[in-house]
Amino acid sequence: MMITIKNSYIFILFVFFSSNVSAQNRNSVWCFGDSAGIDFNNLFNPTSFQSGMDSRGSCSSISDANGMLQFYAFTRATIGGNSGLVFNNQHQLMQNGDSILGQGWYNEVLIIPATESDSTYYLFSIGVTNSSLYGLFYSKITFDNFNVLGAVTQKNIQLQSFANVDCLNAIKHGNGRDWWVFFRRWQPGVPFLPTIKEFHSYLVSPNGISNYTIQNVGSGSYTNGGKLTFSASGDRLVLNTYAGLIEIYDFDRCTGIISNPINIFPETIGGVFNHFWGCEFSSNGQLLYVTISDQTSYLFQFDLNAPNIAASIDTLWTISNPGEAIGGLKRGPDGKIYESGPDTSPLAFSYPYSDSLYTMYNMNLGVINSPDSLGAACDFQPYSFYLGGKRTYWGLPNNPDYDLGPLLGSPCDTLVSLAPPLINIPNAELLVYYDIGWQTAFINGHNVQGTKVNLKVYDISGKIIFEENGKLNPPYYSKNLNCVGWAKGMYVVSLETETEMLTKKFVIE
Repeated sequence: MMITIKNSYIFILFVFFSSNVSAQNRNSVWCFGDSAGIDFNNLFNPTSFQSGMDSRGSCSSISDANGMLQFYAFTRATIGGNSGLVFNNQHQLMQNGDSILGQGWYNEVLIIPATESDSTYYLFSIGVTNSSLYGLFYSKITFDNFNVLGAVTQKNIQLQSFANVDCLNAIKHGNGRDWWVFFRRWQPGVPFLPTIKEFHSYLVSPNGISNYTIQNVGSGSYTNGGKLTFSASGDRLVLNTYAGLIEIYDFDRCTGIISNPINIFPETIGGVFNHFWGCEFSSNGQLLYVTISDQTSYLFQFDLNAPNIAASIDTLWTISNPGEAIGGLKRGPDGKIYESGPDTSPLAFSYPYSDSLYTMYNMNLGVINSPDSLGAACDFQPYSFYLGGKRTYWGLPNNPDYDLGPLLGSPCDTLVSLAPPLINIPNAELLVYYDIGWQTAFINGHNVQGTKVNLKVYDISGKIIFEENGKLNPPYYSKNLNCVGWAKGMYVVSLETETEMLTKKFVIE
């Protein structure tokens, strides 16, 4: 493996957790397809709604820390030039939100918070084909007293000028605040020579966009169609391409380094291609789901613990009927995996649909209800989530995991807060004892100050798995936390009041 790093740095910061460690609601609202939308704020009962979207593929949406839609962006096929649009939460064109670079592919746009507040965002976009320019670009979206619905204040700022593969994605840095943005270079006009191995990345932090890095890792590719997908914990990455490549890698969220490639399927050189389209990890990272979207479509499951991952392939669903197709895959905030497929009737395969074409195929999503389970136990149910009369195509939102927290226990087990530092009162103490027989964590605070308290428990990946707000009767705090059903591993308890923050780790063995 060769790694070329330009203006790089690796940093370690030691600071306190804060209430901004991991906003758990930014992925709560999806907008996609032909005016389709899903609201996940009630994880037990996600609901459909009407968005202003009109796209066969590329789209990204983000909510604020309370789960309220902030804005979304998408590109449109069959339109010359830069087709991207940015819509506000009223489903209307945002101020200056037209002509964003992009041209109707599937993973061209990506929204990243520029700070920990809800005030500034980056919209990254890539030029694959049919755009005015090749390369990686960004636009800046700002919310303030003058632009309460948001405004695009900078547009189509070019960072790189080479052609890109349609696989833009991002993952949080191990500090739980910054972001790694990844993309791959494509070489037009050189068919059937899978020699391009370049992963390109930037680091996004409150200081801006920096740390441009090139890594040559794993197998080469020649196609401009593909997808990059990170596991829920962020420690693994998979690349699949429309020419038949599936390759999985280890990923270090602290350094941004990709390593240890495992080739599951090589890219096809000429002949019949495996058009690998959608790709998604199960929540526990042990299983991988991949789709082929073609005249005959497939949904596969791979066991990543198998000695031979390729040989573990399990075909969960096959279709070859007119009108049916399998498209994108996306893990939802509820842990289920959603599958989107267009109606591929002879007159409907191209975008857009006719005004009269409303069918069970394009008005529903498939759902993998138990994606951590092997084989049929994963419970894939095609056409089981009704979109309220709206329609879907191949694409689902290209949203990164906004809610991924810091990488606990690592050298970058930290989050830099933009808020004023919390004050630790002398002699304040947090004690946590886990009783394996009772399956209970006994949490006690001594000499704690304040009147309001926020208790959070994080798992090893930085996910908040328990949160409770309440009143405090200083100087003591006590909580007996039922941990029945919790996985083995390390957990971090965070106790925050108006004046201080206390943290303590415990282990379930």
